[in-house]
Amino acid sequence: MDKTKSSYLSHTDVLQDLSPKEIDDVGYNTRMINYSAGHLFYMPDDPGEVMFILKAGRVQLYRLSTDGRKLVVAIMQPGAIFGHMALIGQGLHNTYAQALDDCTICVWNRESVENIIRDKPQVALRFLNAVGQRLSQAEERLTEITFKHIPARLAGLLLRLSAENGNITELKGFTHQYLADMLGTYRETVTQTLNDFKSQNLVEVSRKRIQILDLSGLGEIAEV
Repeated sequence: MDKTKSSYLSHTDVLQDLSPKEIDDVGYNTRMINYSAGHLFYMPDDPGEVMFILKAGRVQLYRLSTDGRKLVVAIMQPGAIFGHMALIGQGLHNTYAQALDDCTICVWNRESVENIIRDKPQVALRFLNAVGQRLSQAEERLTEITFKHIPARLAGLLLRLSAENGNITELKGFTHQYLADMLGTYRETVTQTLNDFKSQNLVEVSRKRIQILDLSGLGEIAEV
């Protein structure tokens, strides 16, 4: 048994209640695979035959509108699971899953997932918790889209990205198109809104870099 794989799986949230022997059993039924940035793991209506556990890199889950606009539903960070919504739900995916970076993934087949959920109630509860968190995040995004204007949503996104990256005030590598995809809007709209923030001395903007100058000011806008 690959000790690296075993160690990683033992620190995966949904598997934390398993014994070392049970972790090894899971490891025998998973494959650790490297994927290049841009790889598409699945798309809507693909059957959910495997579950993915992200070891390294980032994966984005997104949907496409009828007019081709992209809405990023979630960004998966190392330690996250994805693909489970279809696996333990209706059996079909309803989003696209694509690698943002070069990724290392543990791929777990459907039969093994179903067996451990059936035999280990504590693992089933952790799966339910993961599903609940994903649904809660989706409801929060839907509420923002429905009731908040773009400035409030963009301010909230910048604050969330800052918090997710250790409360930093310098965000690097985030293009205007990337932010637009996160908000489900157009790049030009994000560019104009960032320029408005800049004129209010809330941020400084340069190529793939946003410096937050006024956290409290963005917070006030995010609450509108």
